[in-house]
Amino acid sequence: MRPSRLGRLPSNSPVSTPGVILVAHGSRDPRAAAATTALASAVAAAHPSWAVHASYLDHAGPRPLDVLRRLSRSGCRQAVVVPLLLTAAYHGKVDIPAVLDEAASLDLDVALTDVLGPVSDLLVDGLVRRLPSTELDAVVLAAAGTRDAAARTTVADAADALGARLGLPSAVAYASAAPPTAGEAVRSLPGRVGVASYFLAPGLLYDKAVESALEAGAVAVAPPLTDAPEVVSLIEGRVRAALNVGLLAA
Repeated sequence: MRPSRLGRLPSNSPVSTPGVILVAHGSRDPRAAAATTALASAVAAAHPSWAVHASYLDHAGPRPLDVLRRLSRSGCRQAVVVPLLLTAAYHGKVDIPAVLDEAASLDLDVALTDVLGPVSDLLVDGLVRRLPSTELDAVVLAAAGTRDAAARTTVADAADALGARLGLPSAVAYASAAPPTAGEAVRSLPGRVGVASYFLAPGLLYDKAVESALEAGAVAVAPPLTDAPEVVSLIEGRVRAALNVGLLAA
């Protein structure tokens, strides 16, 4: 069997426990792997009929291709790969599709879902959930950053949506690759400024954004989204759409 390239498993795939492979970027910071493991555990708890696995493109292990190989050897015949990414930049456009190309020889039908962005009501719900409960006059949405202009546009859209939900002025900020920094964004806004986290896990870039924001006078900084229920629901939606089956356990 060849992997599906259209984000949907063939209708004649045998019914079996589907493998769900969550693919994070990976980090040398052990907190990042712990956050990804927590998210995988939350998805598995919500959907015990799925075989959920965490994997990483770099630094930590296992690699997604290794997980797919193990699933194939175990007799699994359908799997869904979910990029744990909030923007469709290089890793989502190049690195993860390359994994599917390498998996083409496996006796396994593989579907690749979209990334977890762009902004949606669920994603905004998760951002609001993570914001500390304090009175704010404005909000900054801090993200890792990318050189991909189209991807940055989706982050800016998320900042606008967050500001609209909260009824506050908003700005976007990046920890790398593009301006403004979190500190610059905080200083551009009036009054008590809080910082929402467009990160799925902690790590060097998250810490950099936090430090920059606090030095500039931010009164509150949200933790990463990690295993927020809204992120679990986003993954659920991606997996269900890929499987195109409505009978899996909720």
